[in-house]
Amino acid sequence: MEQAKVIIDAGNTDVLQKLLGVFDENLNIVTRELGVTASVDGVRLKIYGAEEDAALAGRVLEGILKLIRAGEEVDKSRIVYCIELAREGAIEGVEQVMSGVVAVTARGKQIKCKTVGQKKYVDAIKKNTVVFGVGPAGTGKTYLAVCLAVSAFKGKQVEKIILTRPAVEAGEKLGFLPGDLQTKVDPYLRPLYDALQEMFGLETYAKLMEKGVIEVAPLAYMRGRTLSNAFIILDEAQNATVEQMKMFLTRMGEGSKVVVTGDITQIDLPEGKRSGLKHAVQILRGIEGVETVTLTAKDVVRHPLVMEIVRAYERESAKEERKRR
Repeated sequence: MEQAKVIIDAGNTDVLQKLLGVFDENLNIVTRELGVTASVDGVRLKIYGAEEDAALAGRVLEGILKLIRAGEEVDKSRIVYCIELAREGAIEGVEQVMSGVVAVTARGKQIKCKTVGQKKYVDAIKKNTVVFGVGPAGTGKTYLAVCLAVSAFKGKQVEKIILTRPAVEAGEKLGFLPGDLQTKVDPYLRPLYDALQEMFGLETYAKLMEKGVIEVAPLAYMRGRTLSNAFIILDEAQNATVEQMKMFLTRMGEGSKVVVTGDITQIDLPEGKRSGLKHAVQILRGIEGVETVTLTAKDVVRHPLVMEIVRAYERESAKEERKRR
């Protein structure tokens, strides 16, 4: 079979070096994943392979070039993600997705969306009053929500940040831990504390907690309250019951925004109890001001291996579902 040739012009040696990666690591990922070969000619890359494969590799490398020219860092996870997007015919505008700044940490680090799914999630939160972010671990659901909460507080759009989780035991016994309910669930709220400290800085965070401007509490503490002018995040919402979810959503007062995050494949509720997250997503569909964003394994932004682990579990779940049918 005659091989097709696609030429990618990097423009200069600095850009070419970033495109290739250390010891050509970036290029090797593309050629290995897509079954093509490549050679360097000056500041140009020549891609050889079956016509469709070479064209696909060309689109991937052009997408990576756009990221480099936009000043973005390129690592293995981003390259793999660009390949996924190109296969779906959705790589156009990848630099716009990944270069928009969501928030800035206390140390000046810019937080940006790393996937199309994350961009949809962030845009949905900015546009709607209530957003359900559903997806597996590592997709940035909670972290991005906290970033947007801090941005809203700093921009004086809200007066308070409230973060909550249901106190459900994930295979561990809370009853044997010392202290009251708050003390017992504090370890479960640790990811929220960590994200807030990164965004505000430890000193500012401590002051705001002391003043009650930031509140991190178990879901049970929300009952009977009206939460106005606040950015409210319910994390691990798959473990809220239907009754708890109704209670939580009806706490919202004037000037508030609510983000509900969870992974419906990780429900720890006792048998016979329905997940309030699954139920709410179903019955609130189509209501203006309420939006659900579903993130997938493609949106996992932790170690690249996490993406593969999530996919393996998804395949196993699909297999078990087929058996049940």
